[in-house]
Amino acid sequence: MAIQEQEVGFDADMNFASALENYLSSDFGDLEEGSIVKGEVVRVDGDTVLVDVNFKSEGQIPASEFMNASGQINVKVGDEIDVFVVRKNEMEGSITLSYEKAKRMQLFDQLEDIQEKNGVCKGRILRRIKGGYTVDLGGVEAFLPGSHVDLRPVPDMDALVNQEFEFRVLKTNRRRSNVIVSRRVLLEKERDSKRQGLLGTLAEGQIVKGRVKNITEYGAFVDLGGLDGLLHITDMSWKRIRHPKELVSMGQELELKVLSFDKENHKVSLGLKQLVSDPWQDITTKFPTDMRLSGKITNLVDYGAFVELEPGVEGLVHISEMSWTRKLRHPSQMVRVGDEVDVVILGVDQEKKRISLGMKQVKPNPWVIVAERYPEGTILEGTIKNLTEFGMFIGIEDGIDGLIHVSDISWTKKIRHPGEVYQVGDTVQAKVLVVDQENEKFTLGVKQLSEDPWSYVPGKYPVGALIDGVVTNITDFGLFVEVEEGIEGLIHVSEISSKKIKSPSELFKEGVSIQAKVIHVSAEERRLGLSIKQLKEDEEKKKPKEFRTTSGDSGAGQSLGDLLKQKLEEESAHQE
Repeated sequence: MAIQEQEVGFDADMNFASALENYLSSDFGDLEEGSIVKGEVVRVDGDTVLVDVNFKSEGQIPASEFMNASGQINVKVGDEIDVFVVRKNEMEGSITLSYEKAKRMQLFDQLEDIQEKNGVCKGRILRRIKGGYTVDLGGVEAFLPGSHVDLRPVPDMDALVNQEFEFRVLKTNRRRSNVIVSRRVLLEKERDSKRQGLLGTLAEGQIVKGRVKNITEYGAFVDLGGLDGLLHITDMSWKRIRHPKELVSMGQELELKVLSFDKENHKVSLGLKQLVSDPWQDITTKFPTDMRLSGKITNLVDYGAFVELEPGVEGLVHISEMSWTRKLRHPSQMVRVGDEVDVVILGVDQEKKRISLGMKQVKPNPWVIVAERYPEGTILEGTIKNLTEFGMFIGIEDGIDGLIHVSDISWTKKIRHPGEVYQVGDTVQAKVLVVDQENEKFTLGVKQLSEDPWSYVPGKYPVGALIDGVVTNITDFGLFVEVEEGIEGLIHVSEISSKKIKSPSELFKEGVSIQAKVIHVSAEERRLGLSIKQLKEDEEKKKPKEFRTTSGDSGAGQSLGDLLKQKLEEESAHQE
């Protein structure tokens, strides 16, 4: 029994010695610091993962290096993985490993290889930073400059976050862990490739598809796949539009027609409306003159309103064709955008693509009705609606006023403003003088209700007649003398005396009664010419010859001229 136990102990000692010899004789020289080696996961616990890399002891790696996005460890016992040798201690038999650094080293090797070969890598944009974006390349964060995001400036920078794209590696720096990538370089290459293909096949009249990439006030730029074309605003629709955004939007895919193609300068003009027939063909047949129809107001301008008669066809209602009676300052006083209105075709110009419309023509012309109802000479009554310096407006019919000019208020009174005689709201009786339908004028007169007193002046005051009157006004050129109410005559300064006088005011005062001779009369000109001088001359001629006073006499009989001369001499002496 003792011998048997000794044999067993001997065998155990031999096995331990053999194992120790094998352990000590193992080659650990292949594990160099800074290198990547393969290892086997031998234990996984909450905080640590033990990896056997054929060293004196297993290496410990924090479990956090193996966690996925959901917080779970993505390795298990028995998995073979690549690890990075951070540090080893031969004396202590310890080793420090890193799973993340191994992945990072391998990824940098791949990125450097991609950069060298002008290859492509995939990545996801993580977030916006100053000057560009941070991109995840599968373990390494790279910088994407804003100028390398797209071929054109991106309108919404945030819209690219969390999206995956392909990139070209522009620069790597393993020591600083810096990587710079570009998406634009790949897009340029793709665009150039597609452009070459388009240049070989594109032709005028061809139908192509494209995506709107930019919108301006004058049109939209469309990406045809490597080549941009311009869709001008005038080629978007047969109807008038104010801005391209009314029809197209960013990113919208369109089917278009190639209108012109400059292969040398890579310029393409595109058309959208050309895909449908021109609604202006045979327009005169569809919309003959005087045709009445309905349409929708699409736009208002200072001079009128545009009305859509059918898709792509609009006509203009000029502001003057909106109402028979209202004087509009702007079309908005009558209509608004979106209103349905009845119109009449006034004229069509197919060459210029213009249609003239009228709104007021839908109803009878009230001026025709007024002309028939109130012919010239008709006496009517109306209420004063407005007073102006030149006259007053009388309400006749709804929307139609008649004008009584200030000169047609009285035959004889000098009225400077209608307010001297009337007030707004007064009812007046007047005679219709003129109804001008074309110019829409209705003229009335108050004084025409009675006979013009000047019509009988020539018969009542013929040339040569003597009249008595009162001086009403004195001017430098003569005297105004009222011979009866409303009838005045003028004694010119040259007809006051045979002697020269400086001013009539030296001899006469307003309100003085005088006698004079009629030397001129005209009812048409409303003029009555008078003379004191000729009256005195006639009186002199009637006297006997021995009693006539000559220019050198100083006798008792004195003419008006002598009296005037004497008065002037006396006043002169008095002043001295």
